[in-house]
Amino acid sequence: MKRHSHTFAAVGALLIAVSAPDAAFAQKSGGILRIPHGDSPASMSTHEEATRSTATPMMGVFNNLVLFDQHVPQNTLSSIVPDLAVAWSWDEDKTALTFQLRQDVRWHDGRPFTPKDVKCTWGLLTGKSSEKLRVNPRKSWYRNLEEVTVDSDNQVTFHLKRPQPFFTALLASGASPVYPCHVSPAQHRCGSIRSVRVHSSSLNISQTS
Repeated sequence: MKRHSHTFAAVGALLIAVSAPDAAFAQKSGGILRIPHGDSPASMSTHEEATRSTATPMMGVFNNLVLFDQHVPQNTLSSIVPDLAVAWSWDEDKTALTFQLRQDVRWHDGRPFTPKDVKCTWGLLTGKSSEKLRVNPRKSWYRNLEEVTVDSDNQVTFHLKRPQPFFTALLASGASPVYPCHVSPAQHRCGSIRSVRVHSSSLNISQTS
């Protein structure tokens, strides 16, 4: 079967690649992320908020599978670059999109990132998982998504009901982070964040260890 592939090399923003042996690459839990922001987010859960008030600061906390290149002024399919995925390809019918995932990556709490996190995240977004989001403003984005399957330890496939060439653009949005499967939706709202304080145009996020 002919496949259409995209392969890149990039480093995920805040998930930790544990394969680097040099102590200089070591990261510790906790700390304060300061960014310019003119609003007070309703919660820290990107998938439960409809506006950029949450998505903007949380782009510095979570990672996507893929992301629009932040150095390119206009978003296009050709400006999509890797994040937690290192390569992706469509099947011949353009209804199955397979991602090769970055390995040796850990969440802030030290738990490993796995394909189950991807399946779990889109289970939440489609409303098919046992856990439920309090609100789901982007559920309609994924009406054409039949299911996400875990193919191996580093591969997942998004199965669509019909061809949707721009599906990768949805995944590259700043509103499409991957959530850790071992953290509940309620914890995503504020449980993993110690405090959020808005000072004039600056947002301070203090993360728990």
